[in-house]
Amino acid sequence: MSFAPSFPVMLKTQDNVRIDAAHTPSRGAADLGIVLAHGFTGSLRERPTRRIAHVLSGFGGVVSIDFRGHGRSGGESTVGDLEILDLDAAVRHARVIGYTRVVTVGFSMGGAVALRHAGVLHGAASRSRAGEAQSERDHERGVDAVVSVSAPARWYYRGTRPMRQVHWAIERPVGRLAARLGKGTRIGKGTWDPVPLAPYEAAEKIAPTPLLIVHGDADTFFPLDHAHQIHDAAGEPKELWIEPGYGHAESAATPDLIRRIGRWIGMV
Repeated sequence: MSFAPSFPVMLKTQDNVRIDAAHTPSRGAADLGIVLAHGFTGSLRERPTRRIAHVLSGFGGVVSIDFRGHGRSGGESTVGDLEILDLDAAVRHARVIGYTRVVTVGFSMGGAVALRHAGVLHGAASRSRAGEAQSERDHERGVDAVVSVSAPARWYYRGTRPMRQVHWAIERPVGRLAARLGKGTRIGKGTWDPVPLAPYEAAEKIAPTPLLIVHGDADTFFPLDHAHQIHDAAGEPKELWIEPGYGHAESAATPDLIRRIGRWIGMV
């Protein structure tokens, strides 16, 4: 399968971290930009992510990023905390290059980041404090919708074997070395201080921005209660898709599922 052409982009976050990105121009709506956020240890250059970007580009232009500490981006991974700044840089870029509607689509850790980005940086409280001035420029706005796929609802979950392995990679020096050598992922040392707002807590702050939560009933990382906790916390408008037989994140996502997500995005 050949993919739609993409073009390299280099972004800079508000805390001065270099973020590697790529722009796949729209083969669909000219005004719709989709910012694609990968999971932990993933990359925009991995085939599953490229395939998703290709399918989504049939609905709008796609800006894919490598989170800090991943791929060719700078910095170290904070596993969902400061990554909201990486996503924000991509959202701003999408608006600068002309997309007037911008939607974030995140998988696993990227799904948690999409929730936290919309809730923490651009949630209802932030909009209220900003006064939503009529003169606000498009590229300073938040997002027009959020899609969170296979995301955790809360931190420190160790209830499945894959998540115990993830915590080993994050918390142990030998685990961080293995992640660096095996996946090219550079993980920061130490612990969160303070602990960032959990994804389900951020979901409470997203409304009235439309939110779609997608989760598979065969997910081996996060059971379905994570999806339900996010959905229950969020305000309207919101949707929850429980996908029969779907596993976890990008590698398990079929083109049909991505097309359905693309159609949902196109309607918001």
